[in-house]
Amino acid sequence: MLNSKAVFLVLGATGRTGRHFLSLVLENGHHVRALVRNPEKVAIQHPHLEWRQGSISDDDKLDDLVRGVDIVVSLLGNASLQKQEKINTQFVKRLIPAMRRQGVKRFLYQAGGFTKPYKQRLPLMTWILKNTMARSRGLIGQHKDNEAVIEYLVEEAPDIEWMVHRAAIISDGPSKGTLKRSKTRTGLATFGDCAAYNYALVMDDSALHTTDLSCYSK
Repeated sequence: MLNSKAVFLVLGATGRTGRHFLSLVLENGHHVRALVRNPEKVAIQHPHLEWRQGSISDDDKLDDLVRGVDIVVSLLGNASLQKQEKINTQFVKRLIPAMRRQGVKRFLYQAGGFTKPYKQRLPLMTWILKNTMARSRGLIGQHKDNEAVIEYLVEEAPDIEWMVHRAAIISDGPSKGTLKRSKTRTGLATFGDCAAYNYALVMDDSALHTTDLSCYSK
């Protein structure tokens, strides 16, 4: 487990889970570097927070972005763009080599609860919900993108301390409890609870190379 204060690179820090995660990491005394298109429009400021201007398509800035970082956390998702192409997969395939060049080992990637694990099938009811509810909401491309990311991590990045959280997030609002790791059960989580789970997960050595779900503790 990582005990010392770390430098996090957070991708998707202005998103619904990202905002909660950002606050939590700063509250715990860590330093954060976050990528944003327009830093001037970001309200939150903190002595341990560094906003970097740019986007995930800026290949020439990747090495500089990850230099000096201990942990990379990706909370990226854009369902409309992921309908057209696997943008997250393309980015991760550039990110991981940059992490290697800069000696950065740990990486957390948040996917969705309907994302299929590597070379596994979803349970029947989950598969039905994915191909009805998720399809009607235009999220199938996003899950296919996530699945391609997982495939790449498993097959091409065994040297990286990666972990994937297949999250089922339904709303914002007050905490519903503490999420725990599960291979079979999932809970409809709040954004804040998901952020807290991600923070605990990325600090947990037992979670390396896992693609588990999360559910609320009984």
